[in-house]
Amino acid sequence: MDTRLSASDSQLDSYILSHIEAEPDYLYRLYRESNIRLIHGHMVSGHLQGRLLKMLVHMIRPRRVLEIGTFTGYSALCMASALEEGGRLVTYEINDEMEDFTRPWLEGSPWAGHIDFRIGNVLTGLPDDEPPFDLVFIDGNKRQYTEYYELSLKHLNDGGFILADNTLWDGHVVDTAYDRDTQTLGIRLFNELVARDHRVETVIIPLRDGLTLLRKR
Repeated sequence: MDTRLSASDSQLDSYILSHIEAEPDYLYRLYRESNIRLIHGHMVSGHLQGRLLKMLVHMIRPRRVLEIGTFTGYSALCMASALEEGGRLVTYEINDEMEDFTRPWLEGSPWAGHIDFRIGNVLTGLPDDEPPFDLVFIDGNKRQYTEYYELSLKHLNDGGFILADNTLWDGHVVDTAYDRDTQTLGIRLFNELVARDHRVETVIIPLRDGLTLLRKR
């Protein structure tokens, strides 16, 4: 193994984090608690992606945001922190076992007034008459990304944006060793669908596990 590459990557990561907006103390504590107390704490968005989500919300200036997959609430808080007065973020978490951890962090945050935290399956729980959204962040079950995508388009204003996380899936999307892995297959199916879907404009950013940005025409 070429350790020089790993060392360079680590140094570059440190350089990036030291030259962007600092991670707020509240989010730093949430990130730390997530990794200490939860088995899958590494799934938290983290400093770099969190600052990117905040910046994108500042740029898009959505009035309403839908998040699919709350987990510990880190990404929700990053996006909510950039919402303007009256802005609303609706976030769905299907795993009810996460509620005891996540809800106090959301409700105790400086941005709690912007957040509507819902436990349940967004595919069956989002009302048909829910007011439309300007931005959707997809970060739920990888096997259901195409279903989340179609739901998002249905509830998204024209010209609105979709952000889909983990769309490179640690490189597994191009690794034949994962040809039978259902999560990898779900991501591949989503990537193929959006690449040929004329309803949207699409770009993939190779940040962390891959972040796809889509704009509804």
